[in-house]
Amino acid sequence: QLVESGGGLVQAGGSLRLTCAASGVTGGAAAMGWFRRAPGKEREFVAYINLTGTRKSYSDSVRGRFTVSRDRFKNMLFLQMDSLNPEDTAVYYCSVKYGNNWTFYGQGTLVTVST
Repeated sequence: QLVESGGGLVQAGGSLRLTCAASGVTGGAAAMGWFRRAPGKEREFVAYINLTGTRKSYSDSVRGRFTVSRDRFKNMLFLQMDSLNPEDTAVYYCSVKYGNNWTFYGQGTLVTVST
């Protein structure tokens, strides 16, 4: 399973750090990542990191503000979010990539950015 935490209410310009604790789902995985679903919108990709931590990728909307990282030994995934703006308000989901497919196990964590 994947358990996301760290969401909350923050003012524009602030920071939050999301955490995803993974158990029993990373065997055979190629990467882990973060997605988000804003109110009334489709789920969108945010960032990913391969399991060796040697490759990272970000969406254009968060590049330069968000940083994805992973603790291989604790099997945890992180998303450091800086310079948050109201457009970042969404439920954030952790995901595991098997081959070319992303699988979602968690319930997500809500991030709300106020003006």
